[in-house]
This record gives sequence, structure tokens and C-alpha cells, in this order.
Amino acid sequence: MDKRSGSTSFSGMNGSQDISGRGRGTRRAGLDLLDAFRPRMGARYAANRNVDAGPGRQTSVSHLSPYIRRRLVTEAEVVAAALDAHGPDGAGKFIQEVIWRGYFKGWLEHRPSIWESYRSGLVRDLAELQENDGLRSRLEAAEGGTSGLECFDVWARELTETGYLHNHARMWFASIWIFTLRLPWRIGADFFLRNLVDGDPASNTLGWRWVAGLHTRGKAYQATASNIARFTEDRFRLRASELAAEVVPLDHEEPGGLPPLRPLREVSAPQARVPTALLITEEDCGVESFGLSGLDIQACATLAGSELRSDRPVAAAVSAFEQEALDDSVQRSGLDARRLRAAQPPALADWATEAGVRQIVTPYVPEGPLRDHLLTQLPVLERRGISLCELRRDWDRAIWPHATAGFFKVKKRIPGILRTLEMRCR
Repeated sequence: MDKRSGSTSFSGMNGSQDISGRGRGTRRAGLDLLDAFRPRMGARYAANRNVDAGPGRQTSVSHLSPYIRRRLVTEAEVVAAALDAHGPDGAGKFIQEVIWRGYFKGWLEHRPSIWESYRSGLVRDLAELQENDGLRSRLEAAEGGTSGLECFDVWARELTETGYLHNHARMWFASIWIFTLRLPWRIGADFFLRNLVDGDPASNTLGWRWVAGLHTRGKAYQATASNIARFTEDRFRLRASELAAEVVPLDHEEPGGLPPLRPLREVSAPQARVPTALLITEEDCGVESFGLSGLDIQACATLAGSELRSDRPVAAAVSAFEQEALDDSVQRSGLDARRLRAAQPPALADWATEAGVRQIVTPYVPEGPLRDHLLTQLPVLERRGISLCELRRDWDRAIWPHATAGFFKVKKRIPGILRTLEMRCR
């Protein structure tokens, strides 16, 4: 990850600025964006992807990440479109950015304790706010866009008003939050996750850790006045003295270093001819692509989990996009479905019991708040004789085993990964 170029740390793609209107959280909307951006996936993207031109003027990024995050449009579809339009060389940078998301997800799957420590550390950070009036005041100013630093305040308001920030702006914002304003990084990550419509637990947590110098140990990201001026096309011209003169990585907070790697967890495969309930979550709204015809599906439900992102209020735009994506998935599946909310824990087991099923089948749920929730439900389901089975995509199977160190290990394997996926699709 090159600190000078603004290489990806947060999302692997850039999000959409126009995500609040009805009809946006659908596969059709995602495919329309994909088709519109297809001609710009090559040299134009590579040259201009780091430019934050401001709200409504982001023409060099795809706006696809809210759709990819929920797999309304899959990574494989996006990469296939880029290859078809520009070939492997011309589309190389775009393809790398798509694969970043898979890298971060796989990295966190290998180290789930990183997610656990983020959640427990956030609880401690928020508790400290209650005892520290000065810190609480500085946090309120930062989140409210009244810190006094113009660029930062504009980005804070853009985030809360639109559910979006350009990826490069996310990096500047996080660096300023940590090293200039000296605010707890986990509360900053929480601020993003509560407001970003494309918010992804792995990309968001690891992106903030990277800026803080915890992901690539000892190498923090420094926002500079010259870099901000250049890549905002002089929208913001800061004095160097307005930003931290140096950044000291926070790796001292974790003196033990990174936790050891764990094997990717095994999934329970669904059984044929067993009464089955299909569960759809925002982790994968493309259930129709799994080939479910061999399952005896007796019931279907959606499980809305955006509220689980934080104990603090989650933006209405996040929950609205999630629900629209879930409803769109149900419509495309051709099944009748019940709406469930993870904030009402007994609902899942009660629904499955009422339906008389012996297994719940859902696309794989990676590390994050929804996975945490399902873990609390497993004992209840087991007592009722109901198993939870997951379906893992070939895309994840191809990338995650290599996501054990830095991105370079995955990057050098991209040609082989793409060949493997092409063979599996035949």
C-alpha cells in the first residue's frame, strides 16, 4: 500500500454518492452502473481513481461498492466486464482494487480475534468518553463537522449526509482523526461503519488499522497538505502546520504483534431432501446464483442486521439500502419471504421452528456483527434440532487462502486466481 499514491485501504472500490433514492438498492441499479462504467475501467481509472473531485463530480470511480458489498453485483461479474472491455493489462489496476475487498475479508477470516479486539476496544473507548469531557467535546466536533479544519469538516458532513466518501478522502480523514485530532481510532472506525452505505466490517476495520500503523506494522499513513491539494484539485489548500508534523504508528498498543493465523473455518454443507429454510442477509443478496434447486426449501426469510454495526445510532440510509437489497433479492428468487431483524434475537429460531425445517441455508457470513449474532443463535437452533449451513462462493475460495500477509502475496497470484475462476465457471 503506497502512502504516496493513496492506494486502497478501506473499500477496494469507491462507493456511490447517490444511494438515498428509491430503487437504488437493487441488482438492476448495480448492473446499470456497471454498464455505464465499463468504458472507464481501463487507463482512465488507473490515472484518475485517486482524485476526490467532490460530491456529484466523481466520474473516475465506479460507485459500485454498495452493490458489491451485498453481492447484488458480484466481484466476478465486475472483473469479467473489465477484462472484456480492456483486457488483463488495461484493466489491471481496476481488477486489483476489486480483489482488495476479497483480500481484506480473507485476512480477517484468518485472524478473527482482530474483529473481537476491535469490538471490545470500542466498548472501552466509548466508556472513557463518559469520564473525559474534553475528549467528548472534541469527538462531537469531529463527528459534527465543526472541528475547524475545513477539509475534514466537509468530509464529515459529506459522510453523514450522503453515506459516502471517496476512498482517498477516507484515508486522509482517518489520518487526521488519529494523528492531528488525536481521537481514538476505533471510534473513528465506528463513525464510518455507522454511516457508510458500503460499510464492510473487514475493509473498514483493517483500513483504519492500516492508517494507524497496526495492519502493516510500524507504517502509518500520513495525510499531507500537498497530497490533499493535489488530489482534490486544489479544493482544499491547507497550511502544513494544520496537520500533524509526524505520525507515530500505534503498534505499541499491541505489543504482542498480530495474532497467529487460523485456518479458514469449515462450513456445514446443506443436505438434499431435508426440509430447508433459506435465509438471506446483506452479506450476499445473490442467492439465485447458487443453484438451490436440489434443496427442499419450505420457507424463506430475510435477516436485516445493519443495526448490529454499532451500539450507537446507524444511519437511516444504511438500513434503508440494506432492506431494499434484501427485498430485491427475494423478488428475484421467486419465493415468499418473511422479514426478520437481528435486533430481535428469538425471531430466527422461532421462524425456523414454525416452518418445521431441519436446516437453515444461507450464503457464507464472514467475520463481523452479523456473524457475532448468528453465533449467539447456534445453541438455540441446535437445541431445536436445526442446523445452520453456509454456501461459500468460488471467488472467496480462490482468494482467501492467500490472504495471510500483505496484499502483495495476493497480487502476484491474480493471474492464477482469475484462471481458476474461469475454469470453475465453465
